[in-house]
Amino acid sequence: MKTILITGGTGLIGTALSQYLTGKGCQVIILSRHPKQVNGNISYAAWDPAKQTIDNAAIQKADYIVHLAGAGVNDKRWSKKRKQEILDSRVQSGQLIVKALREIPNQIKAVLSISGIAWYGDDAKRQGKPAFTETDLPDNDYLGQVCVQWEEAIRPVEQLGKRLAIFRCPPVFSNAGGAFKEFKKPVPFGIAAILGNGRQVISWIHIEDLVRMFWFAIENENIQGIYNAASPQPISNKEFTLQLAQKIKNKNFIPIYVPAWVLKLVFGGVSVEVLKSATISNEKISQEGFQFLYPSVDTALDNLLS
Repeated sequence: MKTILITGGTGLIGTALSQYLTGKGCQVIILSRHPKQVNGNISYAAWDPAKQTIDNAAIQKADYIVHLAGAGVNDKRWSKKRKQEILDSRVQSGQLIVKALREIPNQIKAVLSISGIAWYGDDAKRQGKPAFTETDLPDNDYLGQVCVQWEEAIRPVEQLGKRLAIFRCPPVFSNAGGAFKEFKKPVPFGIAAILGNGRQVISWIHIEDLVRMFWFAIENENIQGIYNAASPQPISNKEFTLQLAQKIKNKNFIPIYVPAWVLKLVFGGVSVEVLKSATISNEKISQEGFQFLYPSVDTALDNLLS
């Protein structure tokens, strides 16, 4: 039986991944500042990235670490304090994992970490390439540089002889929360809310494909380095919104464009990400043999709305 240690295990991705792994017969340990009681094959252990403390026994028991910890980018308006929280939660947690693996005797075979496609910035910076690939340089904006420091914090585990795979993740489509739930909100009222001019490209992944990708990386020792965890078919905001509305309301909806200035008024700095166009290639992970259950928005929506 494999024992998987998960940081950020109570979030959207972590919750789905924990359920998936226990379904595969794995023992899951979730690191938390407020550990809960054991629940079946899921147990909890204490850690505090800000104080750089961790339960030694959890590290000693684990075979793999999946590192998902990080404050939600879109959960709150970007005040100066919030932006620092977003950065610190990622950097300090990565540093703590490295510190723990350096100081605590362990049998960790691999560390799998998440990052973000904000690494790449906007499509305007692709310079004629059809899509961003893993070798593209990071963007100089706020979230681009957060991704740089996020990845740099966990990378030293390689120097400790551990296999490391980092998945740059786009918005995750799930009924449990995240971007998809927000996109759905106006549709029952007969409104298809197209953001900005609607031409910006959304790269995305279905939650089930994302958790399957982590399992794929656990099972395959050749998965190492940086991978884009994006579905094969990016889609424009307008096309996605209209498809979503069509499936929920048939033809009983009105497309409404929400101007960029309104989004900025409501969401502040986060609106930059809402309006950003990012076409991401998944060729590298596909060439490794990973197959998507939901390669298109059509198949993903059919599943999520069923």
